[in-house]
Amino acid sequence: MNTALHLVYGAVGQLARSAAALAPAGDAKWRRSLTARRGIRKRYAWWARHRDPSRPLLWMHAPSVGEGLQARVVIDLVRQRRPDIQLAYTFYSPSAESFAHSLSVDFVDYLPFDTRGDAVAVLEALRPTALVFSKLDVWPVLVGEAERRGVRLGLISGTVSDASSRNGLFATALLHECYEALDRVGAASDADAERIASLGTERNRVVVTGDTRFDQVWARATAVNRESELLAPLASSRPTLVAGSTWPSDEEVLFAAWPAVKRDIPDARLIIAPHEPTTEHLSSIEEWAEDERLSLTRLGASDAATSDIILVDRTGVLGELYSLATAAFVGGGFHGAGLHSVLEPAAFGVPVAFGPRHSNSREAVQLARSRGGDSVVTADETIEVLQHWLGDPSAREVAGAAARAFVQRGLGAGERSYKLVMELLFPAGVTPADPA
Repeated sequence: MNTALHLVYGAVGQLARSAAALAPAGDAKWRRSLTARRGIRKRYAWWARHRDPSRPLLWMHAPSVGEGLQARVVIDLVRQRRPDIQLAYTFYSPSAESFAHSLSVDFVDYLPFDTRGDAVAVLEALRPTALVFSKLDVWPVLVGEAERRGVRLGLISGTVSDASSRNGLFATALLHECYEALDRVGAASDADAERIASLGTERNRVVVTGDTRFDQVWARATAVNRESELLAPLASSRPTLVAGSTWPSDEEVLFAAWPAVKRDIPDARLIIAPHEPTTEHLSSIEEWAEDERLSLTRLGASDAATSDIILVDRTGVLGELYSLATAAFVGGGFHGAGLHSVLEPAAFGVPVAFGPRHSNSREAVQLARSRGGDSVVTADETIEVLQHWLGDPSAREVAGAAARAFVQRGLGAGERSYKLVMELLFPAGVTPADPA
């Protein structure tokens, strides 16, 4: 990183630290992000007394839940097979806090802002053997300090889209040394491997391991308990559309289409899980249902199984609710933030509809090509696709089988990524055998 850019980047980091000290508490995401980092060095230092220097420590970092799910596959394998290894996990976004604390790790906390003081403090506390990032999230100061301490650096499920901001001049100047410092990279595809190499990583350090999300969604789908307290009361033979992680822009199209779908398929029902189930967002959906004279109830209500619409007013359950779907509608395709995971419903053998803004989702593009999913732009197109899948059992069986087969073809990345991580932890090749 050149000197001027280094100074600017450092100043931004220090400004963020100052804001964390001054920001008022509140539920807003930006406030939570700042206030959560108060006293963060002390929290790391307190855990340092639990660091066993005789054991290797794997530190995995993922910014949010999606990348965390990719990391979880490897974390679980390490925990199951290598009890001798200590595990630390960090995250960046407040939306990932609950998920992070569900992981089987020895230490979990927010990643501090990327300043030299914080990087030195956390590295001295954790004393990691290897630091592995999930997907693409690397931090210049942290990586530089870790490299100076001899920490092995890696990346799993590495993904870079054609339109990624990482390809820009500013990002290239800022991050080139980060990618150059990586010892081992597991890329999601051949194209990702080439793009990551273009960011700075030596090509002979990059291997194609695949995307661990395929393993993660498959494991969750095969383990789901349909007799659970959540799912059993909702069991029904009715054609069911599960709309997951929707934003108002998605709902504008879906809600314009749904009354027509209902007229054609009277027993169809809708389970909708907004991405942000705020009071205002939930109320707007309830008002729409009332205007359309559709019965609606919240998830968990006694009459949920007989309602036309089940409104999910919590997070963390969507992955299981897809098991109830005849078809799925995944949100984000009409929103600038990007499309959410189409793999979760596909793993259940469910055909998936999504909006037009999906070019950055390789899985959505490939799912559509495999005929396990379809992109819709207008309400009329949404009506056509949903009527086809909800009303024609043979059509949805074919599309659902294609969706499931697509996920199955992507399996195996977890094992390959686990092997890569072991190579980072034991670079001399002296890797104790996994316990039986």
